[in-house]
Amino acid sequence: MSYRALATRPVLAWSVVTVAGRMPVAMAPLALVLLVRERPGGYTLGAVLAAVYVLGEILAAPVLGIRMNAERARPQLASGLAVGALGFSGLGLLDGAHPAVLCGLAFAAGAGPAAVPGGLRALLTSLVPDHAVTQAMSMESVLTFGIWAGAPALTTGFALGVDPAVPLLLQGGLMAVAVAGLRLLPAGWKAEGGPGAGGEPVRRLLARAWPVYVTGAASLTLLALAELVLPALLEQRGIGIGWAGPLLAGFAAGSALGAFLYGLRGDWPGRLTAQSLVLILGVSAGVVLVALLPWTAAIAVALVLAGLLQAPAMLTRNLALRRILPPSVLAAGYSVMYAAVGAGYAASGSLAGGLLQVVAPSTAILWGVGLTLLLTAVGAVGERRFAEAAPAAQPVAPARKVRR
Repeated sequence: MSYRALATRPVLAWSVVTVAGRMPVAMAPLALVLLVRERPGGYTLGAVLAAVYVLGEILAAPVLGIRMNAERARPQLASGLAVGALGFSGLGLLDGAHPAVLCGLAFAAGAGPAAVPGGLRALLTSLVPDHAVTQAMSMESVLTFGIWAGAPALTTGFALGVDPAVPLLLQGGLMAVAVAGLRLLPAGWKAEGGPGAGGEPVRRLLARAWPVYVTGAASLTLLALAELVLPALLEQRGIGIGWAGPLLAGFAAGSALGAFLYGLRGDWPGRLTAQSLVLILGVSAGVVLVALLPWTAAIAVALVLAGLLQAPAMLTRNLALRRILPPSVLAAGYSVMYAAVGAGYAASGSLAGGLLQVVAPSTAILWGVGLTLLLTAVGAVGERRFAEAAPAAQPVAPARKVRR
């Protein structure tokens, strides 16, 4: 299966909107830290602002996702992006304001567009034929990892080379561009079956997919370990901390390549649950090697291999959601997943950060892998029981193409 089905004007327009809408999100944590670093206690305040921003995302994503109208999603997407644009622009213009004001703006910047990634993903799958959905989601993953790879350099370049407020103003401008770009896309996607399948309440449908959210969170705990503990691990190994950036870039490059390769084949062997389990175990093995190997080159290879499996692991979770949930609640499902993986990232980062106070970085990573395996086991058991109890619930009718 090739990516030719994605070479259309609607998908190209969707890609432009996605880059404009997600680049600010990727830039946000670092931009907030750099914005206030020269103030007294600046790094502490920056960490608080970043945490408030992420909290806004986690809390708002499921709430706004549930309220999204599938067939008329564009106004809700536009309003969310507009709130984000105002929040980021306010942070850039009022960088000297009281911390409480900055926290309020950071929360708004995170909460406003929190449901946009889920809505755009649901819209993307409606723009392509059913047989190209895997390729579409793989392309989205490649695009996302590319954005996340470039965001730190863009942020530091403007913040340190021009002014700390410039990245925030740029983020606000990009989200405004995304609002305008939505006019090039359909108003929504076909929502067969009404609010829920057979009239079943949306919240019950979403709750039924809890095992998928748990395994999705498990896959992101590994990313948190790789990003947050790696600098301390390098110091433990006597390796220059400057290697952290290139090593993480290798992880991101491996993830982008893994997403691309996964999309080359539309139907991989085994059920999605089994694929996810194997992939997460593979990523876990790579992260364990990172914790145990003492050589820079070996750590680099382990990270690239872990990244190669990380993106497909997350892709299987999104594909599983699409099979479990009806089209009318897909955006809500993706938004809940967005919140779940954010919570998994935060939980793993908090666990590792706490452990670093009492154990070596390598040991903290191994404990984090243990948390990942526990979440994976819980999710896998839940999915198996769900499949046994309701085998007919798996092949829910896929979203159909919406034409303007």
